[in-house]
Amino acid sequence: MVSQHPSPEKVKKLSNKLYEKELLRLQIELVKLQEWVKHSGSKVAVVFEGRDAAGKGGVIKRITQHLNPRVCHVIALGTPTEREKGQWYFQRYAAQLPSAGEIMLFDRSWYNRAGVERVMGFCDDHEYHTFLKDTPIFEQMLIDSGIILRKYWFSVSDEQQEKRFQERLNNPTKRWKLSPMDLEARDKWAEYSMAKDAMFTHTDTDISPWHVIQADNKKRARLNCISHLLESIPYEDLTPQKIELPPRKIQTDYQRPPIEKQNIVQQGY
Repeated sequence: MVSQHPSPEKVKKLSNKLYEKELLRLQIELVKLQEWVKHSGSKVAVVFEGRDAAGKGGVIKRITQHLNPRVCHVIALGTPTEREKGQWYFQRYAAQLPSAGEIMLFDRSWYNRAGVERVMGFCDDHEYHTFLKDTPIFEQMLIDSGIILRKYWFSVSDEQQEKRFQERLNNPTKRWKLSPMDLEARDKWAEYSMAKDAMFTHTDTDISPWHVIQADNKKRARLNCISHLLESIPYEDLTPQKIELPPRKIQTDYQRPPIEKQNIVQQGY
């Protein structure tokens, strides 16, 4: 199978200093985007898909780092319940779509059906082909309702994915990211490739296109994804005027209770 990734030696190294500088600049713009969404009543839904360990969680973490959790929400649904399995397939995802003034970041989405469910046999052929047929219609309805929909696919090479799996295995803070499903998917690289290609054939539409992020380099992937997201939405800078704090008022007629009566946590550091 021909690799879709540039060889590592052809990619110029990105310095930590430049990465941190650019990330902060983009995060400031994300705050401006958030304020525009809130004040304009806009609705933004961003879908993040890709192979396991492709870096979806890393970019979502950097997007939300300085945003208001009342405005920007991360949607990461677990295994559907028995009741949800009996619903219209899109129903539990539709319940998570943004209302006016909200940004919803989908850490995996309705595209589970075209990926893990298809490869692992969790859906039958009829359910799968119905999904491919209905998804462009579903997304057209979202866009017609006023939702700004963006879809990102994080593309990672098999060599880089294996390296990240090994890192998760040996890092106690990341071991929770390595599930039995990940290990099973590790042996189905070709099957996932075919599933992704079929999914793109049916759902990479003019009105709702996929945007592919080359994700072998995590830092570059984060900057490229956030930059593209910002450039694709015509937000306005609604930064409020600088506020000058007046002098604090000092109350002298109130006696606070002794601090010794409170359960103070010992300072172990």
